[in-house]
Amino acid sequence: MSEQHAVSPPAAPAPRHLAPRWPGDPREPLPLVGDEREVLTRYLDWYRETLALKCAGLAPESLSERSVPPSGMSLHGLLRHLAGCERWWFRIQFAGEDVPMLHYSDDDPDQDFGRLDGDPDEALAVWRAECARSREITAAAGLDSTGIHRATGRPVSLRKVLVHMLAEYAGHCGHADLLRERIDGTTGL
Repeated sequence: MSEQHAVSPPAAPAPRHLAPRWPGDPREPLPLVGDEREVLTRYLDWYRETLALKCAGLAPESLSERSVPPSGMSLHGLLRHLAGCERWWFRIQFAGEDVPMLHYSDDDPDQDFGRLDGDPDEALAVWRAECARSREITAAAGLDSTGIHRATGRPVSLRKVLVHMLAEYAGHCGHADLLRERIDGTTGL
């Protein structure tokens, strides 16, 4: 539908019983309209902020707790994993930076979730720094700009990287929901 046409209000009222928001949620509402870049980046930042909320207010030992057996996932592991994803997709593949991978080696590919050595607060700081660098890279490039996809040697666009990271965070925020609920009962979007 053209942006020039007004949309009629829905025939029925919105449901009154929506999923509850996270207690004290500081996130800005997601855009209902906007250009492609705005929608992609705002949604990705919303998911990033969601992960931070799921980790907020917990003691380090709780962040490292594998609270949904038999899964080996923990909030600490999710922070490590997603810091590695941010670096891999934005810095290494898209921007071509010569930096080491985080929490991964061919000899030990599951370091992110499997090895929880180190301070969870440090893992949170590393993840935040990787997100900040990813935002810088995104702000400096067009959606059609390309890096090199390491597995195929073919070009990979910033648009594809953003969509991939949205999917990555969407799934892992669902994991974070379950982990946090099992740790202390806190729920909410």
